[in-house]
Amino acid sequence: MNASTISRYAFCLLLFAIPGVTRTMAQELSVTAIRAGHLIDTSTGTVASNQIIVIERDNSSGRGTIVAIGADAEIPEGAEVIDLSDHYLLGGLVDAHDHLALTYKEEPESNTYYFTTLMDSTAIRAIQAFSTGFQKLSSGFTIVRDLGNNGLYADTALRKAIAQGWVPGPTIINSGIIIGAFGGQFHETPEREDTVYPEYLNADTNDEIVKAIRRNIHYGAKVIKVCVDCQAYPYTAEQLKLFVSEAANAGQKVSGHVQTREGALRAIEAGLWSIEHDNAMDPEIHALMVAKGVWRVGTETPKADWSRVSDERWERRVTMLRDAYNQGVKLAFSTDADYFIPGLNRGELTIEFLKSWKAAGIPDAEILKVLTTNGYEISELENERGPIREGFAADIIAVRGNPLEDIYALRNVSFVMKDGLVFKHDGVVAPMDFFHNGPQYGWKVR
Repeated sequence: MNASTISRYAFCLLLFAIPGVTRTMAQELSVTAIRAGHLIDTSTGTVASNQIIVIERDNSSGRGTIVAIGADAEIPEGAEVIDLSDHYLLGGLVDAHDHLALTYKEEPESNTYYFTTLMDSTAIRAIQAFSTGFQKLSSGFTIVRDLGNNGLYADTALRKAIAQGWVPGPTIINSGIIIGAFGGQFHETPEREDTVYPEYLNADTNDEIVKAIRRNIHYGAKVIKVCVDCQAYPYTAEQLKLFVSEAANAGQKVSGHVQTREGALRAIEAGLWSIEHDNAMDPEIHALMVAKGVWRVGTETPKADWSRVSDERWERRVTMLRDAYNQGVKLAFSTDADYFIPGLNRGELTIEFLKSWKAAGIPDAEILKVLTTNGYEISELENERGPIREGFAADIIAVRGNPLEDIYALRNVSFVMKDGLVFKHDGVVAPMDFFHNGPQYGWKVR
């Protein structure tokens, strides 16, 4: 235990010792100790046995911080003790590509999300986003990169609601409205060309590109999403470089939806942070991504009864994922699971994507690293949230089996802690402590 930790404990004891005026202050601080039977360091694939994790939560700010870890860590007097001595504990999982406020369906829109966006208001989609995020958190996903298709900034609304303490949910890295050349990913009729908004922001000139980026950042985006080649007139490498420089001016990165090989080449040349989807991937593209340090966010839908992946598409997908792993491309676990599958909630559907990684022959310990360590890095949170380390946010999940040896142990996440609050225990979600009738942690959230 370091000096700063000892001083915090001393301060807590002092608060409890002084009657009356400091009682409210003392109630704002709570301490939890977890008895961890097996604590996984996903970055190294190692396990430490019989560890104690001490968490201090500031209930006035919603921040839960890990203050001590170790076999001999002292459990402070009055701390709530959670016994997970028969579990494997690790940091939360990351889905690096989803759309929380989009759920297209066979009924009534025949899985055509263009019609979904016409039928569903931003208000109902914001409620969908809360439900979707809730389901993903229950399955252990404590961070989600939410990359557009959220109507009129439902993603920002949810991120703020979680940060302010209105509702529980994962930490969200959101993109706001996807920016694209005229039409976005849609193909409207001339009479209804304005239906592209608010799903996409048309930006064809340099001035329009800059304005679209600034608009998204102003309305709360944390990463910029661009449709690199969604139409017959893809962005040039120079235009994509403008995306990168303008986003960097605000300290942000650029994620690129890529469909074609030429689009991938331009995205890599321009220095995009990540390429979304695996359609355009091949060994040469992978080699270039390694050289430039570009993240591969492949959204590898598995072949299953509920998916529409052809045998040919499946074989190519698995082969390219394996090639990317062999070449050392920076890989992120991602799904694009923005659809309704009866019998599966959104968290369960997300976990099904492990089948693609297993089919590619990637070792379970490496898959777990991609789900966690890599996810924290692509989200740019690796220095504050994700790993179970002193001084980091207390986002912790637990499973009965060892996911280093059997990644499918993640199908049954029985414990989830988010920011030092228990969201799920013994498989039961009991999140009332997450709900407040006002902005508990302040309302100035950008």
